Formats: sequence, structure tokens, C-alpha cells
Amino acid sequence: MLTAALAVLLPIITVNGAANLFAQTTLSGAKKDAKILVAYFSRADENYNVGVIEKGNTQILAEFIADELKADTFRIQTVTPYPKAYKACTDTAMAEQKKKARPKLAGTLPNLSEYDIIFLGYPIWWGDLPMAVYTFLEGGDFAGKTIIPFCTHEGSGDAGTARRIESACPKAKVLPVFSMRGQTAQRSQDAAKRDTLKWLGGIKLN
Repeated sequence: MLTAALAVLLPIITVNGAANLFAQTTLSGAKKDAKILVAYFSRADENYNVGVIEKGNTQILAEFIADELKADTFRIQTVTPYPKAYKACTDTAMAEQKKKARPKLAGTLPNLSEYDIIFLGYPIWWGDLPMAVYTFLEGGDFAGKTIIPFCTHEGSGDAGTARRIESACPKAKVLPVFSMRGQTAQRSQDAAKRDTLKWLGGIKLN
């Protein structure tokens, strides 16, 4: 009897499992063999409105995107870490912005020639990209690439950062920025994932 029951259940489990395994968003207008990279800058530790966190707000969105698109990921990190305390970090970020600093990045940068589409994630710091993101953009050849920005913020929206990315990468195609409040990404992850996947499904590359 148990064997018969399993025989009935097994196809159901297999079909549902296969559906979950292979279900993913296809970007409208992308080549079948398009290679996708999700590059992102994200900071954990003490953050505005959410306290001390183990995973940065932007990283949460980056992982949603990479998982859905089966994309490679690259985390943009600086050689010198930012302070763990929120106030100290914002002071450092402001000082870097005033100097138009380009912090040195840790690790080996990805070979951009291997990718057609780059999702670029970042938090909004003082109405701009973190300076480390400029280091990343200015250190790579984005000619002919499609850059799809996404950001987290606490009220500033995307702060016009698409224009800054266009200035840093004039030979790339830059799509509009998808933005989400950091506290939504951190505290309401089911809703954050739903909204992120809805956005992915509506992207048109043509």
C-alpha cells in the first residue's frame, strides 16, 4: 500500500521540483546565450533604520536577481573596510565624496569581456553612488555592455544615479534604475523579492 502511495506521489513531487528548479525570468530582448553578471556594493554592520545587520540591504536584492537569472556575482569591496558604526561610516563616505576619492578595491575584478549584461547594485550615499562604485566603473571596459542599475535608499529614490553611470561609462547602454527602500529589503524580504522579480520580468533590453 505504501509503495502504491509513493508511486502516486512521486510524479507530483518530481514535477513540482522540476518546475521550481527551472523556473526563472528571461530578460526580454536578451540573446539566448547572453552572459549576465550581478556586481554590487553593499554594507552590513550598523545601518539607518534597521540597526546592526549581517547582510547589507543591496546584497539581499543582488542575491534575488542572481538566483532568478542564474547569473554570476561580484561583490565590490574596498581594501580598507568602512567603519562598522553608522555615523562613522557616513562621515567617511562624505569625506570621500568631497575629495572625489576612488578607494582601492579588494580582490580581482571580473573579466567584463565575458559578459553582455551587468546588473549594478549600490546603496545611495549622500545622494550619489558610493565612491567605490566609481572605482569599479572607471576601472573596467563597459563599451557595448548593457548596465542595469538597482539601488537601496531611505527616501532619496535613485538620486539620478543613472546619469552618473552614463557619464562614467559613455559607451554602455544604461537602463533606468530600480530602487527600493533599504528597510523594505531588510525587514520585508518576501515583498522585496516579489517586487524585484516583477521588475525583472518587465525589463526590456530593446
